[in-house]
Amino acid sequence: MRAYIIRRLLLIIPTMFLVSLLVFFPIRFIPGDVIKIMLGEHEWQMEGGLGGGEDLLEILRRDLGLDVPVHVQYGRWLGVARNKDGEFAGLLQGNLGESLWTRRPVTEDILPRIPTTFVLGVMAIIIGLLISLPIGIYSAIRQDTWGDYVGRSVAIICISVPAFWVGTMIFIFPAIWWDWSPPVHYVAFVEDPLANLGMLIIPAVVLGMAMGGITMRMTRTMMLEVLRQDYIRTAWSKGLKERVVVIRHALKNALIPVVTIVGQRIPFLIGGSVIVETIFALPGMGRLMVFVLNQRDYTVLAGINIMIASAVLMVNLIVDLTYAYLDPRVHYE
Repeated sequence: MRAYIIRRLLLIIPTMFLVSLLVFFPIRFIPGDVIKIMLGEHEWQMEGGLGGGEDLLEILRRDLGLDVPVHVQYGRWLGVARNKDGEFAGLLQGNLGESLWTRRPVTEDILPRIPTTFVLGVMAIIIGLLISLPIGIYSAIRQDTWGDYVGRSVAIICISVPAFWVGTMIFIFPAIWWDWSPPVHYVAFVEDPLANLGMLIIPAVVLGMAMGGITMRMTRTMMLEVLRQDYIRTAWSKGLKERVVVIRHALKNALIPVVTIVGQRIPFLIGGSVIVETIFALPGMGRLMVFVLNQRDYTVLAGINIMIASAVLMVNLIVDLTYAYLDPRVHYE
């Protein structure tokens, strides 16, 4: 097991190198010049002053380190080339760079927003599992009954309805019918834990619906397959209670593909948080991503994607290690 974990951790190195290429170069080719956006944002004059508009553009490009070719910018950001100050200070040195707009370290912009996205994602996973596992198990042990039909219908609805539509409807119809809408003034967890969780519960339900629908269908399918196994028939023949047969003998084996599905849905949860955080005005990484994308703040956007990719890789490792716990036949060497 130890050797397997070490190999997987070493494999993260080339994977993160490829990720760094993907998060750095494509965003540089997004239409729009960050320098011109800055000039328009601050309503600076493009003509006159500092030797004319073109001179001002060049000064800003040189000051932000955008006056060199893209591959040189990548080398500086990665930390294998000297920056304009003659130093090696990049990703390999644990430095995600500085924001082009605020000139603060990228970590100062990202770290305060991680708890919101993390708590939202954990709550979405918990809510999705609380919805999917009981309904999926019940649909399997009561196959082709009304309860099974209702459970499958709920799963299809959860999968089919997009999160942005549900979030928008939650704002529109309660406001029309009951003159109520979800709170949009964010309250930090340290200020009021209950208010913070109360503000996150509705976005978490919206975000967890799609994962819950897919997990529900997978749980039902795997439970049906496991319940037809010979060792389950043996357990029934011994006269064991249904609860004992389902929970102790069937559920653990049926959860292995379910764990895989949950692990695969983590990137989709992160992607969905971009929409949900924007709709519900949550100060998380998803909303920050939309903001810096509009501003073409390349370094912050690259830093967010690097941290998300790191989290996804670690979650995939945890999911693989969970297999050994759920199935003693699985051994990693």
